[in-house]
Amino acid sequence: MAELSLEGLRVCREVALLGSFTAAARSLGYSQPAVSRQVAAMEAAVGYRLFARAVRGVSLTPAGTVVIEHAARILGATAALRHDVDGLGERLAGRVAVGAFPAAMSVLVPRTAAQLAGDYPALAIGLTEGPSRTLVRDLRAGRLDIAVIATGPGLPDYDLDGLVQHRIYAGDMCVAVPADHRLAGLGRVPVRELTDEQWIAGAGSAGDPQFTAWPTLDEPNIRHRVVGWPARLGLVAAGLGICVMPELAALSVPAGVVTIGVDDPVWPGRASVALTPAAPSEEVRAVVTTLRAVADGLRPSD
Repeated sequence: MAELSLEGLRVCREVALLGSFTAAARSLGYSQPAVSRQVAAMEAAVGYRLFARAVRGVSLTPAGTVVIEHAARILGATAALRHDVDGLGERLAGRVAVGAFPAAMSVLVPRTAAQLAGDYPALAIGLTEGPSRTLVRDLRAGRLDIAVIATGPGLPDYDLDGLVQHRIYAGDMCVAVPADHRLAGLGRVPVRELTDEQWIAGAGSAGDPQFTAWPTLDEPNIRHRVVGWPARLGLVAAGLGICVMPELAALSVPAGVVTIGVDDPVWPGRASVALTPAAPSEEVRAVVTTLRAVADGLRPSD
């Protein structure tokens, strides 16, 4: 079934204004058959003839008059929409301070900042990395406009009263393994496959998210403890064990390391949220929207 289209409305309006298919084709840069096809499609969509053909041109039928009246409003609204959207990049200006926990700062936040630089060139983005508890404190103190933190099992409960939580990424954790590991090419594995593995665990400060072995394993074999992600992943690449890491940072692993998902019915998963004050500015809302859009592109394929 034929459908109404903006291009069809535009062509019909031009035919009505100029009084002929030939003149409309010349004005729009189309061939006359192309104009005829657009008009025919519109007539099929509404179920009525729109133009009465005559030797010296065309005139509107009653149905055509109704369609052209609506076309004027619809095309005007479309032009206004395009103007408003195009003007966003000029309207949004100033500086937005964004803080994020390390996993979000590895891929999500840098890509978001790059996207914003192209979309809103007058908007400056300041980036800060830190533990979630510090980010929440800085947001409340006005040193940040947005704090990207992780929430879920095994993470501290932060005082978020008075702050707005924007869910950015409802992802999970994954496991980083050497590229030649027996599980490397599987994509996803059941948690039981990890039972006998040797683990490289984090050694963060108290209150920081701790990434040890997979959280539902009993008595895992932890062989090494290191603080930073580069060192952890370097040990993985060298074949000295495997490690848990946020799925959000999976694209940041170095050569020699691959990530795999884990099917674990007991593990409920974690989420990344962007915290803002109760009444965020238009600039802050634009950053949150872009964070969500970029995060959607980071989700692994099934």
